[in-house]
Amino acid sequence: MVEELVIAVIAAVCACGLYAMAAARVVRQYERGVVFRLGRLQEGIRGPGFTTILPFVDKLHKVNLQIVTMPVPAQDGITRDNVTVRVDAVIYFKVVDAAEALVRVEDYRFAVSQMAQTSLRSIIGKSDLDDLLSNREKLNQGLELMIDSPAIGWGVQIDRVEIKDVSLPETMKRSMARQAEADRERRARVINADAELQASKKLAEAAKEMSGQPAALQLRLLQTVVAVAAEKNSTLVLPFPVELLRFLERATPAEAVQAVQAVSGAVQAAPSPPADQSPAAAATDGADGADAADAAEPGAPDAVEPGAPDLAVPGLTTRPKVSSVPTTSSPMPAPPLEEEPQKRQDAQPV
Repeated sequence: MVEELVIAVIAAVCACGLYAMAAARVVRQYERGVVFRLGRLQEGIRGPGFTTILPFVDKLHKVNLQIVTMPVPAQDGITRDNVTVRVDAVIYFKVVDAAEALVRVEDYRFAVSQMAQTSLRSIIGKSDLDDLLSNREKLNQGLELMIDSPAIGWGVQIDRVEIKDVSLPETMKRSMARQAEADRERRARVINADAELQASKKLAEAAKEMSGQPAALQLRLLQTVVAVAAEKNSTLVLPFPVELLRFLERATPAEAVQAVQAVSGAVQAAPSPPADQSPAAAATDGADGADAADAAEPGAPDAVEPGAPDLAVPGLTTRPKVSSVPTTSSPMPAPPLEEEPQKRQDAQPV
């Protein structure tokens, strides 16, 4: 009798141990337990820690409440400005209601993944290429709203959505590279032109300052010579004074050429002495005219023969003087005249 009682007690203890082992459950801190009793959802969510269920009657489902990081597969699409792109993203979400996540949707992970892919395709079609490349924050917010609207009914909250990469065709990459290069070239030219403008203004101010001090130009020339000769080179520098160029510019104007032509024309057009006047008399008259010119007062201009043309030329300070030939007081004897041909014929013997 006693042996049968001991065996019964041991059997009861083993049965209780087996029942306790079948009913005991442990829920982790980041999990929540949902109990289904005979297929019906039980009220209340089992929190973290030790809990028990009815074996063979209740079934406990553990739901992870951690934030899930899910990559969205790359999606091919055409932007609003007709550019073919390939965009992939990443989505962060978590379960906020364990019971709804199990009851409302079969597999909330797969549902969120499919919703993210379709929303990403929709965002690509509504956006321009520039927005995909530079304005991603706005697109991320729009994509998050599109996914979060249906997911909130599944007990899932979308924490964040990020567009990870935008792949462009090679032709588009080359076009964008050329555009960027042209823009940088334009900016470089504008900056260079601005620098030239500022340098020209400074040079104009420097020239204005040097015009008051001519010695400053010579000093600047010497500085240039020193700068050129600083390194070993074969450059030959010949300083040339600018004042000499200015002197030559004033001394050889176009009026000087006209003056030379006028003087040469006047000399050719001078009147010859009369036929009945001897050369000696013409020379005497020239001498008398020269003496009269010399006898004039010192401050008066040089006298010119009455018949001679006016040789005043613009740019010349004095008129050309007529040269005189010194002669004696006694006139030279006139040369003997030849006899007429008729008289010479009479003198010949018949």
